[in-house]
Formats: sequence, structure tokens, C-alpha cells
Amino acid sequence: MVKLDRLINILSRHGTRLYGAAATRDIELYSVTVHDPIRPHSSVGDVFLAVGIADLAQAFALAAETRATVVIARTTERPTRELLDQLEAAGTALLLSDPAVSWSQIASVVYGLVLEGRETESGRGPSDLFALADTIAAALDAPVTIQDELFRVMAYSSTPRDMDPVRLDTILGRRTPDHVRALLEQQGVFEHLARSDTPIHVGPAPEHGLRGRTVVAVRAGRELLGSLWISCDEAPDHTRGRILKDGAHTVALHLLRSRVSADLERQVESELAIQLIEGSPDAEAAVGKLGLPAEHLRVIALQAHTELERHAGILLAFERATTGFGWSRIGRSTLFGNTVYTVLPAGDPEPALRWVRDLAAGLPSHIRVVAGIGGVATVREVPASRQEADECMALHTSSSDEVAVCYDDAWDRVLIQRLQSVASSGRLPSRGPVAQLAVHDDRHDTDYLPTLKAWLEAHGDSAVAAATLDIHPNTVRNRIKQMRRIADLALDDPHKRTAMLVALSVRVPDDQAGRA
Repeated sequence: MVKLDRLINILSRHGTRLYGAAATRDIELYSVTVHDPIRPHSSVGDVFLAVGIADLAQAFALAAETRATVVIARTTERPTRELLDQLEAAGTALLLSDPAVSWSQIASVVYGLVLEGRETESGRGPSDLFALADTIAAALDAPVTIQDELFRVMAYSSTPRDMDPVRLDTILGRRTPDHVRALLEQQGVFEHLARSDTPIHVGPAPEHGLRGRTVVAVRAGRELLGSLWISCDEAPDHTRGRILKDGAHTVALHLLRSRVSADLERQVESELAIQLIEGSPDAEAAVGKLGLPAEHLRVIALQAHTELERHAGILLAFERATTGFGWSRIGRSTLFGNTVYTVLPAGDPEPALRWVRDLAAGLPSHIRVVAGIGGVATVREVPASRQEADECMALHTSSSDEVAVCYDDAWDRVLIQRLQSVASSGRLPSRGPVAQLAVHDDRHDTDYLPTLKAWLEAHGDSAVAAATLDIHPNTVRNRIKQMRRIADLALDDPHKRTAMLVALSVRVPDDQAGRA
């Protein structure tokens, strides 16, 4: 089962466009039916795959007979105004797929979402690429490696023989070594994979520890999903080349199915994580479903910024945070607005700091990451930890902190930030000694406020305050005398001193206090 909105969002990534509108995108889809020219009226289903039908009006008519909510057609034809009106009246969604995407790939995604959604939500993992790599290796009698679009290793065959140094380094390092990448780029391999589905052979390079390689692109429509590599000294003949291309096609179907499974896992995880950080009444149930303990939790708030693309950084960060199925990750994450929130078990802040550092290290160098780490919390205190994480992250705008600011170390700055927020809303007293001195500073260009703040922070020690302000101690003493004439400071009253220090902390930033 999957909701119509989810199906539309997933298929749109593969060049599918929506026409018409269903009565509601919250409709749940439970079944799929495919056009059968021999028995066109034999089945009903929620999603109708109009395989082999080029005429959209005919596809809609057949879909109506199957009582489908969604019609998926593969054509360059655009619906007429009359057909759009019929779709609107029937409450049916029409999805037109790019002809470059094969029906087998479309069907793989649709069946994976509609029929396997419930299995995936309960913890089912993606298709076994390692078993597929072994199958292809057996058919080609050669070691196989499957890589993603960034040339990171996703799976490899267990063939023990013919293990050259480059293959060993690639498997152990989970990606092609840099010197070999430079060689392949020089020979135009990456450019070929980007534009062609034909296998390309790379000759042996003993000086790099490289046997020959033949590689073919793994593609869904026009989108490059990855690549399929085999170790061989010579280019494969026609028969083996055909097996290699067929293997790449099968890998594409597996990667699409894996992507769908991962997307569903992310959706379920995100919904439960949102319940947790917003303090849902079902928080105890949510934390149990997420596989997290009920105490010693922390919330991490993280943003990723890049100058060129507004949302690219945060989307990459979210993908990185949710890579792998839940049981293989320490935290549980959701993307909420422009922030990735992660809840993870960490009584001590170090695991959270390490999580942020590892995630930042895995992103491209041009992406700037800022993060805040909330205090330790029980399941019912997670919303408070989330607020602390947000406030710690906001401290980056006024400081040069490292990637992550932790509430344990920055609680005092968070408190001042909250007081400044109260002051900006007009809730700070507009009268009193601090307000009087502020008016005097504005009118006469004096520095009484930072001087009084430094003196109070130094517990009345003029020498210490002078060192902070980089002025002579007599200047501090003289200013205090002048301030006493302007306002009733009552410096002997501990309550007044505390109140003035709080008000000064809000009014006078730390960087300004040291330049009086």
C-alpha cells in the first residue's frame, strides 16, 4: 500500500508528469493492473499501466473499466482539453512517463511501492545486489563490481581469483582510488558513461596495479544510476557484451527497487521522528518503533548551505543522514523545513559531536555545515532538547564556533540569546538605571554600559574590568562615579547588581563590551 501523493512524488523523479487531479492525493493504493490486449477486461486495480497503448483517450477508457484511480502511460502525446475535463470529472490522475524510461523500470517502481510498501515499512531491506553481482560474475566468468553514480562501491562478486591491487583497494576503500580515477578520467571513461549505454574497455595499466576493465552504464531512462564493472584483459566479445548490458539493465531494476525501499523507510522514519521532536502523545510508541531507548537521548539540528543551489546542501545532508536501513544507523532523522533533525542515544555529547563530524566529512567540500546539539533528555523531554539544538545552531550566526555547538557547553549563551529575544519583543524594562545610561551613551557618545558590565562581571574589581576594556583602572573608577551621578545604581544591593548584569548582557554584546 502507498498513498497516491507518494507515488506521484517518486515517479516524478524519473521524468513522469502529472495531468488531471485525483479527488484527493491521500487516497491509498493497494493494487496494480496492466493492460492485456488478449483479455482487456479481465482485472481491476487502483493503478493502471497502459502498456502498449499510445492513444491517451483509449488508455483512460480502459482505466475506467478497471476502476483505476491512476493511469500511467508512456508517450509524448499531451492530453486534450476534453480529456483533462474527463479526468477531472472522474477524479482520476494521469501520469505520463518519458519514453526513454522502459515499462519494466516503471513497473518495478510501481510494484515496489504499491505491493511491497507494507513489507518495507516493517523492516524489509533492499534487493540483494551482492547476490546479483555473483550471478553476473558467474555468467561472464569474471569478477564484478557495482558502483553508484558517485563511483562508490555498492556491491561486488565474491570471486576470489584475479584480485588485482586496484580491485582490492576499491573494495576496502569503498570507492575507486584517486590515482585510478584520474587515469579513467584521462581516458574519457566517465564522459562515455554519462552519454552512452555501450560498454567501454580500459586496457591494463600495470604501473597503477590495474588489470583491464570493461564498464557499462547503469541507467534508468536518461538518469545515470551507477556503473557495472568487470575485470578482463580484453574487451568482451558480442555474446559476453550482451550479457554485460543485460546485467546492467537488471542492476538498474534492483537499484530502482532499492531506492523505493529506502524512500519508504525514510518516510516512515521521518514521520515517527517528527512525532518524537514535537512531543506527540504517542511519543513512547514512536520511540519504540524507531528502536531508540526511552532516555539518554539528544536532538541534533543541522543545516547545510551551498552558494550555488539553495536546497542541494540540505538534501544531500538528509540523504547522508539516512543512508542505510535503520538498524545500521545510530540515529533516526527527519527533514523538517530546511533543517535535518536527528534523535540519537547519547548520554555524553561526544557521540553526537562525532556523528556531526562524520556527516560533514562525507559531504562535498563546498557545502558548509552548521549544527546544534541539545541537552540529554528522556522521551518526554525530546521537544526541549530540540529547542536547545535549534538555539545552539543559531549561535553560529554570532560566533566562529566549530561545526557543532553543544548545549552542555553553551547553555549560558543560549540563556542570553533567549533574553535578547525577549528584549527584541519589547518586554525589557524601558526605565531604570540601565535604560538611563543607554540614553546617555546615545546622546553623548559615552561608553558607560560596557564599562558597567565589565565592572559587574569583575565583581567590582576596577583593575580586572580595565584589563577587559583595555583602559586604565582610574578611567573605570571615574566612569563609575559619573554613572552614580546620572542614575541610582545601588551597587551595594546584590539583587540590583544581578538585575543590571542581566539587562546589560542583553543590551551589550560580548564583542562590544571589550572595546569600550
